[in-house]
Amino acid sequence: MNVYANSIGSTGRRVYPFPMPKILVTGMSGTGKSTSLQILGTRGHRTVDTDYGRWSHWVTLPDGSSDWIWHEEAMTDLLAGHKEGSLFVAGCKSNQGKFYPQFDHVVLLSAPADVLLARVAERTNNPYGKRPEERDAILHHLAVVEPLLRATATVEIDASAPIDRVVQQLEGLA
Repeated sequence: MNVYANSIGSTGRRVYPFPMPKILVTGMSGTGKSTSLQILGTRGHRTVDTDYGRWSHWVTLPDGSSDWIWHEEAMTDLLAGHKEGSLFVAGCKSNQGKFYPQFDHVVLLSAPADVLLARVAERTNNPYGKRPEERDAILHHLAVVEPLLRATATVEIDASAPIDRVVQQLEGLA
């Protein structure tokens, strides 16, 4: 048995004999979460963009509104089953905080409003942010949600930097 497998390091996180960090990349629409994960994937890292596939689903809240949240069983299985290499997970969901203890880093990608709005206006791989009400929602989330993410992040990266620099900083955490 490897004595390091169940050791707790000075940071309060588990210490493993081989690196296998789990890194959450979060932030507002247009910060480059998906683009960063695409690049990290081409470099051999395991990546999961929770905006797609089985990772998230819509729920109806008690007030009748809807919310796009992580599918908790799928996320639990993903994080518990990660055994080798680096795992980068991207998303910004209202229930992601439940999973923070299972990540080695919670990285906030942040950028000014004008950068975010320009990016969502120009992107062709995601229609979100094209309509005025979606752009208003981005600005609202920037003012209300981003400070909450900042308060719980372990690392913040300036996403207005060139994407290669952002990816390099993310890889440095692995």
